[in-house]
Formats: sequence, C-alpha cells, structure tokens
Amino acid sequence: MSGWHIPDDLRERYLAGTLDAALAMSVDAHLGRCAKCRAAVPYEPDWLEASWERLEAELIKPRPAPFERLLRHGGVPGHLARLLTATPTMSRAWVVAVVASVAFGVVAARQDADLLPAFLIGAPVLPLTGIALAYGPRVDPAHELMAATPLSGPRLLLTRATAVLAVATVLAAIASPLLPAPPGLSAAWLLPSLAAASGCLALSNRLPVPIAAFAVGGVWLAIVGTGGLVSGSWLAVFGPVAQLGYGLAALLLSFRVYRVSIA
Repeated sequence: MSGWHIPDDLRERYLAGTLDAALAMSVDAHLGRCAKCRAAVPYEPDWLEASWERLEAELIKPRPAPFERLLRHGGVPGHLARLLTATPTMSRAWVVAVVASVAFGVVAARQDADLLPAFLIGAPVLPLTGIALAYGPRVDPAHELMAATPLSGPRLLLTRATAVLAVATVLAAIASPLLPAPPGLSAAWLLPSLAAASGCLALSNRLPVPIAAFAVGGVWLAIVGTGGLVSGSWLAVFGPVAQLGYGLAALLLSFRVYRVSIA
C-alpha cells in the first residue's frame, strides 16, 4: 500500500472537484503522507504564500474588530472584549435592526403624539430580542467551544445579556430626547426594560433562552394591554406606582440572576 500513488486521472478529477466526499478525503489523506504525489499537484507559489498569510492573519494574529478595540479602550479586558464581539447579538445586523426600530418609533411619535406609547411599549422588548440570541447551540456558532470554558453557562449568558442590554439602552436613551414628551415620560421605558431583561435571565435558568425571552415579552404585552383596558390609557402602565413596581422587580430578579451566576 505504501508504494501506491495517485493515478493521473484520479488526480485530475480531484483537482476539478468532481470526486465524491469519501474519495476526496482519501486523496487528501494520501497527499498528507506522500511527498511525491504532493509534488505532482500543480500550484502557484505566490498564491500559496498569500493564502498562508491570510490564514495567519485570521487565525493566528486576528485583527481586532472596531467594536472590540473600542471596548478595550474603555477598560474591558481583552478576553471579554473578544467574547462579546464574537457574539451573534453584537453583529451589525442586530444593531441595525435595533436602530431601525428605535428610529421608526421616534418618527411615528413625532408625526402623531398619540403614537408615543408605541415607542414606550416597544423599547423594553428590544433587549429581549438580543438576549434570545445571546446563548445556545442553535444561535451561537461557538457554543460548543465556549461550553468547555470557565465562563460557560449562566456567567456567559449574563455577560452577553449585559452587553445586549447596554447597547439597546444607550440607543433608546439617545432617541428619548427626540420624543414629543416631557423627559420623565420619555425615559419611562427604562425600568420596564430592566425588569424584562432581568426576568428573562431569571427564567432562562429553567427554560431555553429564546422561549424565556418570548414568554417575558408576552407577559409585558399582557401587562400593557390589561393596564390600558382597566384604566382607559396606555400610559397608565408607566405611572409612578407602576415604575416603583418595575424597579423593585428588576432589583429582586437581578439579585437572583447574580446568585445563580456565581453558584
């Protein structure tokens, strides 16, 4: 078997990419052991050198992404900055979707002040979308790799969810002054958002994260609908008494999440 070499017709089919997967893998394995067959495979030295340089740049010495460099300059440790920027929730697509949602809410409210509740109701749901994509084998391509590290499990979810909540909160906070409402009312989404995110994290200890996010979002919409029907105004669920309840819920749920993450 050691004296066997790849025939010319088989090599040509291999180079053309017409071999089935099993046979192509066999040829690959043989090329790794046989210098004579490797020498018979044509290649361009300049192209090969450039390919190795690209691989080295991507795998051995990857260039930090702009957001990763920003986090590092802000004092975030390098390993956490790399972890957060590798998260699907921090992708440009998710950030663009949040910006578009916030912008749509602001434009709608400025066109018609009666649509202001739509922004206040929708803002607490934005972080839930990101948290739903923050952790799990179906949404994170690096899940299996991260599962073997000390940061896996609740700690990893809490770290990523905190980043998601921070991004969504900052974007909504930037949009709040543009709303046609007093400052207090424009920021009335903040405590419900914190309570919803904390509730999602607490519930994810028993349910898959996407289901937990969907359930908490449903509970929030049910609270808004019930409060609007009982009081006759959607803004009733953003009043002082309700805000006190959201703040207390966020505090208690956050404490529970923290206890679970360090357990």
